[in-house]
Amino acid sequence: MAVPGPRPSLDAWISDIKASGDTDGIGMYLVHNGVVRGHSRDGRPVSGMILRADRQRLEEITESARLMEGISAVRIWVNEGELQVGDDIMYALVAGDIRENVFGALQAMVRMVKTEVVTEEELRP
Repeated sequence: MAVPGPRPSLDAWISDIKASGDTDGIGMYLVHNGVVRGHSRDGRPVSGMILRADRQRLEEITESARLMEGISAVRIWVNEGELQVGDDIMYALVAGDIRENVFGALQAMVRMVKTEVVTEEELRP
């Protein structure tokens, strides 16, 4: 489920999933927390970024990740607006059966969000 609004609590996400009662197949929870770096991939300094997200595409990607083999639950939150170095860009959580399935699902989901959902404009000092 894509989560709109203010930054969620990762602990609350895990507690909610556990409280759902559908946890027999969960062997691990894997979390990604993307943050604004102080330099771009090419090494140039960055003071922040402006980030926009396609919420409809985010929901579609979240649903497709939930349907991947061995995956029991998915949560994702994407920050929007003008962000500073160190600010959170994204939280993503995947719960599933075994490492291979969960790592693969998280990696695919984060890659799709970065390439199909968010638009980032780096700000320079």
